[in-house]
Amino acid sequence: MSDTFEDQYETIIGLEVHCQLRTESKLFSPAPVTYGAEPNHSVEPVCLALPGVLPVLNRRAVECAILAGLATHCQIHTRSVFERKNYFYPDLPKGYQISQFEFPLATAGWIDIPVSDPDAPEGGTETKRIGLTRIHMEEDAGKSIHDDSIAGSDASLVDLNRAGIPLIEIVSEPDLRSAEEAGSYLRTLRSILRYIDVTDADMEKGHFRCDANVSIRPKGSTELGTRTELKNLNSFRFVESAIASEARRQAQVIESGGRVIQATMAFDANTDRTRVLRLKEDAHDYRYFPDPDLIPLVVDESEIEHLRERLPELADGKRARFQSEFGLSEYDARLLATSRSLAEFFEATVAESGNAKVAANWILRDVAKALSDQNLEIERSKLTPGSLARLLRLVEDGTTTTKSAQQLIPDLVREGGSPDDMVRERGLEAVSDSGVLAAAVDDVLAQHPENVAKFRAGEDKVLNFLMGRVMRRTEGKANPAAVRELLIERMKED
Repeated sequence: MSDTFEDQYETIIGLEVHCQLRTESKLFSPAPVTYGAEPNHSVEPVCLALPGVLPVLNRRAVECAILAGLATHCQIHTRSVFERKNYFYPDLPKGYQISQFEFPLATAGWIDIPVSDPDAPEGGTETKRIGLTRIHMEEDAGKSIHDDSIAGSDASLVDLNRAGIPLIEIVSEPDLRSAEEAGSYLRTLRSILRYIDVTDADMEKGHFRCDANVSIRPKGSTELGTRTELKNLNSFRFVESAIASEARRQAQVIESGGRVIQATMAFDANTDRTRVLRLKEDAHDYRYFPDPDLIPLVVDESEIEHLRERLPELADGKRARFQSEFGLSEYDARLLATSRSLAEFFEATVAESGNAKVAANWILRDVAKALSDQNLEIERSKLTPGSLARLLRLVEDGTTTTKSAQQLIPDLVREGGSPDDMVRERGLEAVSDSGVLAAAVDDVLAQHPENVAKFRAGEDKVLNFLMGRVMRRTEGKANPAAVRELLIERMKED
């Protein structure tokens, strides 16, 4: 292609997110919801589709689905209908999936996502509104296992532990225009759903997975191209890579004189390429019809309003409040509000320490690095807001230095403990002995007379260099304020 892909084509993306709801039992049966159990041990007659059994709807799952709709500004319908979606796979015992089609639980919602702002400085963002077509409830299918060591090369096994687990499917409008926007949408949606505590959204466990509908069209065109669907993408990186790869493939097909065929695609992360799995099914292929074993789901308006009152302050609200109440930058406030657990940890630390900006800096820099290095999230770490606030006070009152305190963060995240005890036991108290500091300062000044002369000539910036040398001699344990004061005093002497 003579020009770049971005110069010639526009990518049109709509996402279908399947999210496992946080319930103790399955959508239509009392079988427990588990992860990692022995195959076919979390099952019961309904999810095994044994003759004569009838489904009974899980109330908690309905509440979770309504909360998700309310948090994404959807219209919640007081009447919705469960239907049978017919298709035949070995991991679907009934030969159909109970889902919603013509009358879903929620429609016409939206979420705002951060996207890069080309007119802003590097890293700047603006907000883009992405429409939601619908949110409907459905049950999950089981899992086919292809393991040659167990079943032989010509056989597969079926694990039905997952069959019947409650899901919501969240379908976006085709409002996304790049792989990066798709990634931002998924991160924002996942944050919202975790804020309201309706899901763990653990992508590694398949709690939050995505199908992406992708098409391209020439720049300036308003006509939609033929779309393909990428199935079961379970990481943000895979979603972004798969969409970019599929858009490039479609452009190559068009440029070579071919035409894009509606199909279901798979993405190979090793080759960074997509391939056709099967021709795409349409709704009529599934032969939807209302499930005769389930009456329509009817929810009172009063119940919807009761659930609305249970919604916590969401990320957008926290971000705005952190900016106005604590004077944080938009960037810092956005990072802190991404996770409800992190936002609550920050606020609890501020309540203990009394200094929001210092707490934000330490959390976003040192605590975030320790969490990343240890592959932890804040709620699973041993660091408490009280411990972090105490450590910050030890730095503030000069008991220890910033450098020494930073050394303790990884251990506090991993093991917890008392910052006072750790500073004392590891000998990290700040050097405040005037004789020790005076000796270190005098030695540094003696080694750098040219910088002393520059300071006396009005070049104040050399003070930072000299402070760094003194801190190095004291292994970072000297009180920086005391070092600065002593350096200035000494250099002003005749």
